[in-house]
Amino acid sequence: MFVDTHAHLFYPNFKDDLPNVIDRAIESGIDYILVPSTDLASAAQAIELSEKYPQIYSAIGIHPHDTKEWKEEFIGKIETLAKHPKVIAIGEIGLDYYYDFSPKDKQIAAFRTQLELAVKLGLPAIIHNRESDEDVLNIVKEFKDKNLKAQFHCFNGTKNYAKEVISLNHLISFTGNITFSKADNLRDVVRSISIENTLLETDSPFMTPRPYRGQRNEPSFVKLVAEQVAQIHNLTVEDVGRITSANVFRLFGIGKNPDVSYTYKIGNALYVNVTNRCNADCVFCDRKGQAIISGYNLKMDKSEEPWELVYIKEIGDPKQYSEIVFCGYGEPTIRWEVIKLVAKYVKDNGGTTRMNTNGHGNLINHKDITQELKGFIDTVSISLNTTDPSEYARIMRLDEKYFYEMVDFTKKSRDAGIKVVLSAVTFDEIDLEKARKFAEEEIKVHFRERQYF
Repeated sequence: MFVDTHAHLFYPNFKDDLPNVIDRAIESGIDYILVPSTDLASAAQAIELSEKYPQIYSAIGIHPHDTKEWKEEFIGKIETLAKHPKVIAIGEIGLDYYYDFSPKDKQIAAFRTQLELAVKLGLPAIIHNRESDEDVLNIVKEFKDKNLKAQFHCFNGTKNYAKEVISLNHLISFTGNITFSKADNLRDVVRSISIENTLLETDSPFMTPRPYRGQRNEPSFVKLVAEQVAQIHNLTVEDVGRITSANVFRLFGIGKNPDVSYTYKIGNALYVNVTNRCNADCVFCDRKGQAIISGYNLKMDKSEEPWELVYIKEIGDPKQYSEIVFCGYGEPTIRWEVIKLVAKYVKDNGGTTRMNTNGHGNLINHKDITQELKGFIDTVSISLNTTDPSEYARIMRLDEKYFYEMVDFTKKSRDAGIKVVLSAVTFDEIDLEKARKFAEEEIKVHFRERQYF
C-alpha cells in the first residue's frame, strides 16, 4: 500500500534492531523502502541493505554536507555503483546553505555533475534543498530539456516554489513535518498541489511524525504521513497509498503499473472509464502518456473499450456511491450510446449520474444530444478552461469554432433542465475570476476550479 521513498537505514541507530524495523514496516503496509546514500561509504551500505532485503532499493550520491572533499573522479565511482540492479536513483544530492559544512562552490559543482550523471544513466535524482531555493531551481532548470526527473525530498518550501518544481515535471515528497502542530503553512502547501505529484517519505531517522516526535523515526511511520495527507485532501488512506505508490512507479519504476480500470473509485464516487479517444489534445492532459489518475491506469485503445454490460456488472448497486461519473482520459460523448445504456441502468436503480465532457458532443455525434441528457444525466461538467476563444484553441489544440460549440452545448444543456458546471484548470495564465463571472453571471451555470498542479 505504501512506499517510504527516503529512509537512511544505514545510520548507526538502526544497527541493533533493523530486522525488527523492517518487520514493523511490512506489518504497516510498507511495500518498498528507498535508502539514499550520503557519501561513498554509505552508498556501499545502502546497496548491501538492498541485497539483503527484497523490500529495499537504494540511491547513490554525495549529500551537500559531504561535498567539502568533492573531486571530479568521484563521479566515476558513483557511476559504477549506480549500475547495480537495485540502485534506482542518484541521491541524496543538492544544496544546503543552512549549515556551513561544505563550501558553496563545492556543493554546486557536485550537484551539477551528479545531475548530469542522472541524465546520462536515465535515473531520477533525489534532491536535498535547505535555504538554497534559487540556486537549486536555477541549476535544475538547466536540465529542463534533458529529460531529468527528480524528487524534491522533505519539501519545506512555498506554494509557488512547489508549483515551479512541478511545472518542470518533478515530484515533491513530504515527511513527518506535515504532522507538526505549528506546520499549518506546510499543510497549506500540501493542500495546494495535486496528490498526483506527491510522494511519501519518513527521512528516517529524522523528522519523526506526531505522536512519536522525539523518538527515532522509522519506515512504519510513513503511514502517519499518509493519514495526514489523506486528511488534508479529504481522501481515504487507501486512496493516498494507491496514488502515491503509482507515483513511485512513474518516477522510480518500482512496484508495478496498475492493470487497466474500467471503473474506479475516488472518495465515495465511482468513475466510469469510457474511452481514451478524444477530438481535442489539451496541453495539460496525459491521455497520450501513462494516463494514470489517482493511482488508476486508464490507458486503453479502442479495441479494449468495454461494452455496457461490463460497466453495469462493476457498478453493481449504484446507490452505494455518491454518484456515478462518466469520465476517463478521453471525451465520453464519443461513446454516447453506451453512456445512455449505463446511465439508464444507474437511474433505474436509484443512482445519481454525472458526465464530464469538453462540450463537443453535438458535433461529435452529428445531432443535439443535449435533448437526450434529461433522465439519463443529472449533472454535466463542461471544460471551459478560458473565456478567450484563441486561448481556448491553444489549450485544446483545436480550431476556435470549438469554443463557440462548447458554449452552445452549455446553454442547451442548461435549457434542457440539467445541472451544468463549467470548470477551468488553475493555469497561471488563465483568469479564473473572469471565467467564474462568465459561467455564473453570463451563462448562469455553476463554476468550479480544477487543480492542475
